[in-house]
Amino acid sequence: MPPPENQQAYRPDALIAEDIETYLETHQNKQLLRFITCGSVDDGKSTLIGRLLYDSKMIFEDQLAALESDSKKQGTQGQEIDFALLVDGLAAEREQGITIDVAYRFFATEKRKFIVADTPGHVQYTRNMVTGASTADLAVILIDARKGVLEQTRRHSYIAHLLGIRHMVLAVNKMDLVGYEQAVFNQIVRDYRKFAEEIGIAEFTTIPISGFKGDNITQAPSANTPWYSGPSLIHHLETVELANTLAQERSFRMPVQWVNRPNLDFRGFAGLVSDGTIKPGDAVRIVPSGKTSTVKTITTFDGELDEAVAGQSVTLTLEDEVDCSRGDVIAAAGDPPEASDQFEATIVWMSDEALKPGRGYWLKLGTQTVTANVQPPKYEICINSFEHLAAKTLDLNAIGVAELRTDRPITFEPYDKSRQLGGFILIDKFTNATVAAGMIHFSLRRAQNVHWQPSEITRDDHAALKNQKPRVLWFTGLSGSGKSTIANEVEKRLNLMNRHTFLLDGDNVRHGLNRDLGFTEMDRIENIRRIGEVAKLMADAGLIVLTAFISPFRAERRMVREMLPEGEFIEIFVDTPLEVAESRDVKGLYKKAREGQLKNFTGIDSPYEPPENAEIRVNTVEMTPAEAAEYIIEQILPLK
Repeated sequence: MPPPENQQAYRPDALIAEDIETYLETHQNKQLLRFITCGSVDDGKSTLIGRLLYDSKMIFEDQLAALESDSKKQGTQGQEIDFALLVDGLAAEREQGITIDVAYRFFATEKRKFIVADTPGHVQYTRNMVTGASTADLAVILIDARKGVLEQTRRHSYIAHLLGIRHMVLAVNKMDLVGYEQAVFNQIVRDYRKFAEEIGIAEFTTIPISGFKGDNITQAPSANTPWYSGPSLIHHLETVELANTLAQERSFRMPVQWVNRPNLDFRGFAGLVSDGTIKPGDAVRIVPSGKTSTVKTITTFDGELDEAVAGQSVTLTLEDEVDCSRGDVIAAAGDPPEASDQFEATIVWMSDEALKPGRGYWLKLGTQTVTANVQPPKYEICINSFEHLAAKTLDLNAIGVAELRTDRPITFEPYDKSRQLGGFILIDKFTNATVAAGMIHFSLRRAQNVHWQPSEITRDDHAALKNQKPRVLWFTGLSGSGKSTIANEVEKRLNLMNRHTFLLDGDNVRHGLNRDLGFTEMDRIENIRRIGEVAKLMADAGLIVLTAFISPFRAERRMVREMLPEGEFIEIFVDTPLEVAESRDVKGLYKKAREGQLKNFTGIDSPYEPPENAEIRVNTVEMTPAEAAEYIIEQILPLK
């Protein structure tokens, strides 16, 4: 098959004839640019990447043969090569003719090497586009010349800008289908510039292209666009300034990945330099501890370096024995990053299950992992109008602004200053799935003004005075299961044993501390969070705390467990079948719930998640409350 127009003869032995070591040596020292292609469905993203791979001789002979065969069977270009098939690898994509997953491809030219992410155009897969954009330095926004600026063009441009991509290329594709008309190109550029100014995109490069025909891809101007005087797409990709170049101009930052201790005589701190440069003799500060030292050596697998720059992975040794571990950040002593536990951030929600404000999620930022609670959003951003809409939660693909609180201070910088120390992901603790990506704006002033006040009388002192070990006995089960009755019986027995206790009952607490909360899922989460904090304070005072709450969600029970020292949280599952609990319905709550008078009632129209590994389980069908209480006492002894 002859090469397409503007395409030099393809050499099928381009890579096969090269020795692998020679190939690696040729490309390993070149600068790397990561970029994405994005836009609406069928704007030609996959075709463009296939063309780039083809033109840069980055496909093997067997791949070319398979491409030619697939183009005849599944292609959309008649008997000619369908370059999109090089990238659209999923069977579902080929059937639907759209990109679903993020496809990463490597190619190289004489001047630079590239990793390109082909991100899906359909709105349903916006979260996949976020994944591809999170590590990109440049975005190629494709627009079908026949359709102009569409909703997904705006959505992807906004997300790319939001994620810190400052190099934008507006590639008006399929110019061959509009006769290479300059007027069509100019109108699309005008429309896009008006939109770009609204969202803060100050500069972008415009190129008229045809991914299928090859116009202005490797050489410009194409014979079909004599009116265009700008660079080809490849030339622009080869010459645009890299993010690492800009990062090297900032103050030094290196998140610590691990502490390297191969023997007793060596202690180094390994990590990727995210910003700045570092040399032996430079003063550094460990954040968040604030300890200072001086760099002794910079070590790599190939030996010691006189200097390390952003983008390099190194091991630093310090002149002093300072406390430093994974999650800490080694920074320039005179300009360290901040540390805080409360922030405002933009959140892109990526899960089918909506955000649950108040629930604890894992927050991963760089090498740091902490528990974070997301507060109800301040607002959601409408992608079409960019208005701020009222929101109580965030659904799949929604973008909103909210405050977060972490269980301990983390080291950070605003995202617009550092993507590495300002960008984070949220992970569901139960499923371990990534549910959101976020960008920190700033720390909250109240976090900077409120500090923990140490007390000379410790929790151990309080416990010793009471001659007991603090515990939180957390009773959980359905309404009517017998939690409060059994908890009362346990407290009476502990009282006879001269133990210092306090019982927190669900109904009683809602008369005071939690009187402002209802029974929605979000209110239930906040209800348990408050009770957990109160129980923790009481345990700090040396008490044995008993709590009797439905606490239907595992995530919130786990949240309270993590508030306390290991071994002090004892989960007691009062295991009672729903039909039995309903038969004991002395308050008539189940009856009202069945009739629709009570909404969000656990066991009826709101779920109960039974414990999977409770320390104690009692079956109230088989035991009386007194027997259950005696069994619990036997399990928790000795109390000291």
